[in-house]
Amino acid sequence: MLKTLMTSCLLLVSSSCFADFECDMDLQQGILVNDNQIRIVEDYRTLYQINGDNQLIVQGDWLMLNEQQNQLLAEFSHGIHYAMPKMVLLATEGVDIAISTVENVYLGLVGEDHTSYKRLSSALKRVKRKVGKKFIHTEDYYYIGPRSLENVDLLVDAKMEEEIEHAIKTSIGGILSAIAGLTSDGDAQTQQRMDNLSLRLETMGAEIERQVGPRAQTLRNKAKWFCGKMKRLDDVENQLRKSIPQLQPFDVIVTGHQVN
Repeated sequence: MLKTLMTSCLLLVSSSCFADFECDMDLQQGILVNDNQIRIVEDYRTLYQINGDNQLIVQGDWLMLNEQQNQLLAEFSHGIHYAMPKMVLLATEGVDIAISTVENVYLGLVGEDHTSYKRLSSALKRVKRKVGKKFIHTEDYYYIGPRSLENVDLLVDAKMEEEIEHAIKTSIGGILSAIAGLTSDGDAQTQQRMDNLSLRLETMGAEIERQVGPRAQTLRNKAKWFCGKMKRLDDVENQLRKSIPQLQPFDVIVTGHQVN
């Protein structure tokens, strides 16, 4: 019974927070975008930058481009300027939905005064800090770090998702064991407590779906749009790399089978 309740709670969280499609995509280097410039960076070093939509500087050298190269560069620049800010906001909104849903589930079970809530709250804060380091928005620029878009369909990368699940399992596992009184005789009072808790989980699931469901669906739609946009930008980038030898070493956007 304990295992069933723990599984139910995990499913309740994941079904409300995480997207239901696959999008294999990632960044090999970081991308920093402001109103007039795109910088591709690695270890705080600029590999190349695009000023406006027609000036390309690779490792300090300003390259003269032909008409076709200029057209590709302009398409790539416009696409990055359009997509990157939306991705930063998308990731921030996604993790906020995930964290608020987890907290609502947990608070509905035990309340904020329970000692184990502090452990879960601390784990969720660590998740938010990690996302904040990967997706940065200031008044002057947007930044997405390398390896930030892996599992973009989940909006929370595998390590973060694992950390959340571990916190839930350890915290709720202890609570449910306490509720059951660690008894093995299955007395009627214990069984009634477990039945009541199961009913609360079901009710909570319906309420979370009502509150979070529309936001989560909107988020999934945005993520699908972004995935398609980035795949198109990957195609444009590959054309640029074929046309401009100086860009060949830098494969910033990787999609599909290219993602490691």
